[in-house]
Amino acid sequence: MAMARILGTICLGLAIAVAATFARLFLKARAGHRAAEDANRAQTERLCAEIAAHRETENALAHAKDAAEAANAAKTRYLVAVSHEIRSPLNAIYGYAQLLERGDSIPPREAGGVIRRSAEHLTNLVEGLLDISRVESGVLQVRQELVRLPALLDQVVEMFRVQASAKGLSLDYVVEGRLPAYVRTDEKRLRQILINLLSNAIKYTEKGGATLTVRYRSQSAAIEVRDTGPGIPPEDLERIFEPFERGRETDAAMQPGIGLGLAITRVLARILGGEVTVTSEVGTGSSFLLRLMLPEPLEAPAGAAAYRRVTGYQGPRKTILVIDDSPAQTTVVNHLLRPLGFSVFEAGGGAAGLALADHCVPDLVLLDIQMPGTSGWDVAEQLRARSGPGLRIVMVSANAHEFHAGRDGHRAHDAFLTKPVDLDALLDMIARQLGLDWIIEDAEAAPAPPRPPLALPDAATPYLEELRRFMKLGHVRGIEATLVNLERDVPESADLVARLRPQLEGFDLRGLARTLDDAR
Repeated sequence: MAMARILGTICLGLAIAVAATFARLFLKARAGHRAAEDANRAQTERLCAEIAAHRETENALAHAKDAAEAANAAKTRYLVAVSHEIRSPLNAIYGYAQLLERGDSIPPREAGGVIRRSAEHLTNLVEGLLDISRVESGVLQVRQELVRLPALLDQVVEMFRVQASAKGLSLDYVVEGRLPAYVRTDEKRLRQILINLLSNAIKYTEKGGATLTVRYRSQSAAIEVRDTGPGIPPEDLERIFEPFERGRETDAAMQPGIGLGLAITRVLARILGGEVTVTSEVGTGSSFLLRLMLPEPLEAPAGAAAYRRVTGYQGPRKTILVIDDSPAQTTVVNHLLRPLGFSVFEAGGGAAGLALADHCVPDLVLLDIQMPGTSGWDVAEQLRARSGPGLRIVMVSANAHEFHAGRDGHRAHDAFLTKPVDLDALLDMIARQLGLDWIIEDAEAAPAPPRPPLALPDAATPYLEELRRFMKLGHVRGIEATLVNLERDVPESADLVARLRPQLEGFDLRGLARTLDDAR
């Protein structure tokens, strides 16, 4: 019995030992399996993360590809548009210049008007491109200068009246309440904003017209440009302010231009401390609203005048010295100032200008910056050292980035003008610097009473329609030829032709359009 118990105990111990061994092996195997599962799970998660990263990379590459293709397409559209925009005014300038050289009978006023407007178009195009570059590089400078606000608005509106009349559109200018004679702002930037807004209003409108409404209150202005064009879809209201974009509508995309106008307008408005907003209804029209701070000076500047045409100035004769290596620039200044009674002397470089200044003792010097040899800045320093503070020095340069207002006590010059120079702005500058009071031509005579509407036979209708078609195209020669045919084939139209010919010779398309409307 004792032996049996001993054997039973031994067997039980062995069984327990075997069970414990198997338990340890099982636990060890289970732990290894769990570790393998964890490793496998971690590897799977790493693979999933890597796949997700690859997908994100593929999506980023796809977006980058789409953006590159869009940018390439925009660049192509931009180059084509810029080429067209530059060639059109250049062709007009080149063509009219050749006609004048050949002694053609073209009216000088017509040629001058076309050449001036084409040059303004080129200037605005170049300035727009430069402004985009300056904004991106952060070097766009803003000036604070006295601006004749009513005169500026009148000039911009008159600039587009011919274009509106040529399309058979109306262009109204409304001032609600009081408008200050002078404000402080950057005249060039404000002019550019107004030109861009009015240009778009006329460009995209085929029926009706546009209205410029100005409201001024508490040192701020609200300038609204409303048109009766096709309108802008809601999804494009912000898109049209992006560079090279003009909306998705086919008619808008086919219009001339490079798609920078509204982008520049919004940037310039914000730089000047204002904002441009737009509201629109498809099929009805659009309204662009410019809100801008335009502080009014406490008193009008001395020597300034809101003039129509200057014929001279009061007081003793003044001497002006022009130092510029461009003969064309000195010729323009000569033709402008000599008839007004100024003594004008010219020099083609810095050294010659300094020598001439000792001889003629000028009251004011118009000085170019970039000239062969001595820089205009150095010439200004020497002139100031020789003549003292009594001499007025105005820097005139095409390098707008070199702009410095002057009269700050640190620089030799008194003022700065940017080329191409607006002649009215030049006269204003001379008046302020020399304290001149201009002699203004007499006010225009009272307008003649309106003539009664013309009654024409039905035979004149095709000729009237042809005249309107040529007006929309701006085809002056076509208008002239049609008038000849109308007078020959419809004798009853002699009175109408007699009214239209002087307007055509003066390139008064607005008056010509009104006369044609009277003949309906």
